[in-house]
Amino acid sequence: MDRQIVLSDLNACYASIEIARDPNLRGKPVAVCGSVEERHGIILAKSDLAKQAGIKTGMVRWQAMLLCPNLITVPPNIELYRRVTNRVREIYSDYSNLRDDFSIDESWIDLTGTCRIGKEVRLVHEIRERLKAETGLTASMGLSWNRIFAKIGSDIAGPDAVAEITRDNMKDVVWPLPADVMMGVGRATKRKLNDMGIETIGELAAANPDFLKRRFGKNGTVLYAFANGIDTTPIRAEGTGPPVKSIGNSTTTSRDMVNDEDVRIVLMTLAESVGMRLREERFKGYVVEFALRTTDLRWLIHQRKIKRPTNTTWDILEVGFQLYKEVRTLPLRSIGIRVSTLVSADEPEQMNLFENEIKNDNQRAIDRAVDTIREAYGFHSIQRGLTRLDEKLGTLNAREENVTFARF
Repeated sequence: MDRQIVLSDLNACYASIEIARDPNLRGKPVAVCGSVEERHGIILAKSDLAKQAGIKTGMVRWQAMLLCPNLITVPPNIELYRRVTNRVREIYSDYSNLRDDFSIDESWIDLTGTCRIGKEVRLVHEIRERLKAETGLTASMGLSWNRIFAKIGSDIAGPDAVAEITRDNMKDVVWPLPADVMMGVGRATKRKLNDMGIETIGELAAANPDFLKRRFGKNGTVLYAFANGIDTTPIRAEGTGPPVKSIGNSTTTSRDMVNDEDVRIVLMTLAESVGMRLREERFKGYVVEFALRTTDLRWLIHQRKIKRPTNTTWDILEVGFQLYKEVRTLPLRSIGIRVSTLVSADEPEQMNLFENEIKNDNQRAIDRAVDTIREAYGFHSIQRGLTRLDEKLGTLNAREENVTFARF
């Protein structure tokens, strides 16, 4: 028997939560936008009316206001969004304990065996109606026998609707769609496929799998399988998500970073945050990645594998700053630091005769002491002297802001 997989995608999640919270916003173009004063004035989410006016996620506020002068912008309220989306997941749990959260507003739900065969669409509509009644949110839902087509179904369903993709209708519904509608086909892959004469999912499904493997390696086999609806990846039980693959933090600063000292001040705060998270999660990492964004909004990423895994603030700072110096570009609007290729912090480690192990032990002791104080009294209860050199750049609460966990 085929599985019954649903991908539920909350429509305009953040903006919809704000509208549900404040009914005065109904019928008006609304966008969730970061602080302009702190130079975080980027559109994070937009309502359907704002989208119809041409507003796009990632657009800066002044550009959005030119397109839609009557646009209402509200600041993000992450705690509110978490509470509401947690309630959404509780509703999903009433129907199945098999759920993978693709993002804060998208979840796969395995409904296999939860209702009589042939009644699955009715059940999905019931879930959709409950979401609307109990949270004020609408969702686009796709139902299929695999995750990939369920995702495509949610993309084509439209707001507050359900699209079912079956083995009988997939050739008519899925195969005519552009290849980049499918998971796994980004811009670079799309370009390569187009160069090969493959424009649609159907053409990808009909391609020679051996040829795709030679062209794309292992990913070629995956693309061929996905295009043909072949996907047996299980939907995990609640609370059993994939392991963390990396931990990072980035920030847009309140003023441009114009010299090395500015970069080092901000990087110190970010390194403290990342190091503390690594230590909390009992990880060390072999790869340090530094990212910068220029004032014309271009991103540049540089990384290095180190000989010994680390989770100390000083190591992360020093490697990150070396990476910055190798690609030095000024002035900068944003920077970020990430540690990946993680291993258990409890894993035995080979000592190095050519390193100062006493210094390393002292750094670890300092980190432990700082972590203990901050856990008890807050992030700003103790600060490195470097961060006091600039009041604007050194006051970032990197412990609570912009921390990212990658699980892929």
